[in-house]
Amino acid sequence: MTDPSLILASGSPRRRMLLHMAGFDITAVHPPDVPEIRSAKEAPVAYARRLSVDKATAITAHHAWILAADTIVHRGDTIFEKPTDDADAQRMLSELSGLWHRVTSAWCLHWSGPGRSRSGRRVLRGHCTSRVRFLPLTSVQIDRYVETGEGRDKAGGYAVQGEGSALIDRVVGSTTNVVGLPLTAVISALEKVGVPRGTR
Repeated sequence: MTDPSLILASGSPRRRMLLHMAGFDITAVHPPDVPEIRSAKEAPVAYARRLSVDKATAITAHHAWILAADTIVHRGDTIFEKPTDDADAQRMLSELSGLWHRVTSAWCLHWSGPGRSRSGRRVLRGHCTSRVRFLPLTSVQIDRYVETGEGRDKAGGYAVQGEGSALIDRVVGSTTNVVGLPLTAVISALEKVGVPRGTR
């Protein structure tokens, strides 16, 4: 039996980079068209977990594992989505300034193909939550960071792996989770279902 391929149901270059650095070859990238709308009274973590499953099951392939993930920034019951514009990014960073917040990345591996997968499984899923504390930020710091454009396509309006690291005082938990994929858990799941690492 041939090894299953890996399809990434995400357009995130950060997730592609993390998987590449972990040694996995991605056969294709297919960002799904799934509306990211939070249901009434849906808790932040439940929202992320549902979206990861919705995204993974929206893609079909032959003899492949579909990997999808969803990352949210949240504080209490408030979710900080990707900013709609620079003013929205400024608002988010101002609200998070000097405070702790949480970053949750939920992931789902879904088998797509005839019959059962080699492992006998069809779905593996999980999530990871890290805690992040921002430094107290001045309006000048916020404006200068927003002007870089780095956070425009990122939950919470910032990137922990880029210039946004200058905004952060402390991270408790997985840093790759804050980037967008809790790599330790995802690697374990990929190995469990028999997705091979690259041979190069």
